[in-house]
Amino acid sequence: MSKFGELIDVEIPVLLDFFTDWNEQSSTMHAVLRDVAAALGDKAKVIKIDVEKNGELAEALRVKAIPTLIIYKNGEMKWRHSGEQDANTIIGIVQQYI
Repeated sequence: MSKFGELIDVEIPVLLDFFTDWNEQSSTMHAVLRDVAAALGDKAKVIKIDVEKNGELAEALRVKAIPTLIIYKNGEMKWRHSGEQDANTIIGIVQQYI
């Protein structure tokens, strides 16, 4: 968990994508998040977290639905959404925290 703290305690927005390989919506979001990461460049981080490999973290953050997207900035949760989103919507939301 201390690594997680270091990951989110930065001055740029960090978009976390909690996913599983077997979830169809998660698969759809892979391409969307690739576009988001490309559009934002170094202004934000996009990090994918496999719920099956990081169950303790997912449980601590009460991730119940897949995919779940969470934005952190300076170690503080700023936004959270469960389910699919399109790239432009996500980019717009992340830019509010840049």
